[in-house]
Amino acid sequence: MAKDILSPTSSRRTRMVFAAGLLLLPLLVTAALLTGSMRLAPGEVLSALAATPSDGSPAAFIVWQSRVPQIAVALLAGASLSAAGLVMQTLFANPLADPSLLGVNSGASLGAALVLLCGGGALISGGGMIAGFTLTLAAAFLGAMAVMFVLLALSSVLRGNMALLIAGVMVSFLLSGIISLLNFYATSQGVRSFVIWGLGDFSGVPLGNLPLYAVPVLLTLFALLFLAKPLNALLLGTEYAHNLGYCVRTVRTLGLLAAGLLAAATTAVCGPVSFIGLAVPHIVRLLYRRADHRLLIPASMIWGGNVALFALLLTRLPGERGALPLAAVTPLIGVPVVFYILTKRGLRG
Repeated sequence: MAKDILSPTSSRRTRMVFAAGLLLLPLLVTAALLTGSMRLAPGEVLSALAATPSDGSPAAFIVWQSRVPQIAVALLAGASLSAAGLVMQTLFANPLADPSLLGVNSGASLGAALVLLCGGGALISGGGMIAGFTLTLAAAFLGAMAVMFVLLALSSVLRGNMALLIAGVMVSFLLSGIISLLNFYATSQGVRSFVIWGLGDFSGVPLGNLPLYAVPVLLTLFALLFLAKPLNALLLGTEYAHNLGYCVRTVRTLGLLAAGLLAAATTAVCGPVSFIGLAVPHIVRLLYRRADHRLLIPASMIWGGNVALFALLLTRLPGERGALPLAAVTPLIGVPVVFYILTKRGLRG
C-alpha cells in the first residue's frame, strides 16, 4: 500500500480513466431518461424536461415525477455506498468490508423494520405526525450506527480480518433473527410493506422529498473528502498515522459516522442494496492502480453512480411483471467482481 501511495503515477492514465467515468454518467442518465415502463420518444422527453414538474402533460409527469427522481436517487445511492465501502475497507483493513457484509445494512434494516412492522411508518406524538419517510430514515440511521460502533469495539479486541468479518456476519444473523420475529408478530400490511421495501428500489423518494435525502448525503460526501489524507496515513499503519499528528481514534470515529450515515440513508430510501459498496472500490483500484484516497474517494463516487445507473437500467428490462427488484440485480454486478478479486489477487483474511 505504501508503495502505491508514494510512487509516481501516470497522470495521463489517471485523467483518461477519470474522464471516462465522467463521460459515462451523461450517457447512462440519457438512457435512463429514455427507458421505462411507458415508452416515450426522445422528443417527448426533451419537451418534458423543458416543461415544469407541475405541467399537466403525461410525459412531463412521467419524466419529472418518476424518472428524474429515480436517476437522482441512483446517483446518490451509488456514490454513497461506494464511498462508505471504501472507507470501511480502509478503517478495518479488510478488503471484504462493506455495509452489507459487516452487518451495517442489517442494522439499518432492523431500524426500518421497527418502523414499518411495528409503527406502520408513522409515529403519533403530541397531536403531530412524523412522516414515515423521515422516521424510517432516522431509525435506519440509528440501527446502522449501533452496528458500526459494535464493530469498532470488536475491532480493538479481535485480531485478524477474518475474525472481524465473521463477527460482522454473526451480527447480521442475529439482527435477521430479530427481524424475523418482528415479521411473525406484525400485521399482514406491515409485512407486505417491509417485504416490498426489502426488495430494493430507486423509486422510493418522490420529487418533493428528494432534498430530504440529497442534502445530508451530499454534505456527508463532501465532508468525506477531507478524510482522504488521514485515511492514506492509516494505510501505512496506526503508528505512522499517529506520528504524522493524526488522532487515530478520531479518524476512525469520523469515518464510521460518515459511512454509517451514508449506508443508513441509502438503505432507508432504497432498501438493503448489496455489493455496490463492496465491488466498486475494488473496480476503482483496478482502474486507477492507486491507493491514494484523494483520488479513490471522488472516483468511487463517480463510478458508484455509474454502476447504480446501470443497475437501474437492468431493473427496467422488459418483462410481464414490471420492474425487476433491485436486490436481484446488484448481485449480478457485484458477485463476478468479488470472484475476480479472490481469484486474481489472492485476498487473505
